[in-house]
Amino acid sequence: MPETRVAPYTKNGDKTDNSMTAQISELWQLIVAYAKQETIEPIKGLARFVGYGVLGSICLAIGLTFLLLATLRALQTETGSSMQGHLSWIPYLVTVAVGAIVAGLAGMQITKKRKG
Repeated sequence: MPETRVAPYTKNGDKTDNSMTAQISELWQLIVAYAKQETIEPIKGLARFVGYGVLGSICLAIGLTFLLLATLRALQTETGSSMQGHLSWIPYLVTVAVGAIVAGLAGMQITKKRKG
């Protein structure tokens, strides 16, 4: 009597197909699923993080611009006649200096090493 081969079974009782094409197909599906899990899903989370960062940066830039303009206008109007004529450049210099200080402080915070 000839010996018959029985296909192996998986844990849930289904027959498995051990052919080479089935294994390659399964490997390909596994690689695609892993690539999606490790690249696409983190990028989606990163996109939201970057979006909020860009929106915050735009709002901060607009707000600081308005504050610097307010500083300039306050210096020009509230100092009376002391900063007019040949000294009219002083409010501009003060405003540029304040802007440079704010930019320097922001740069220091960006490059600051974190403990831990």
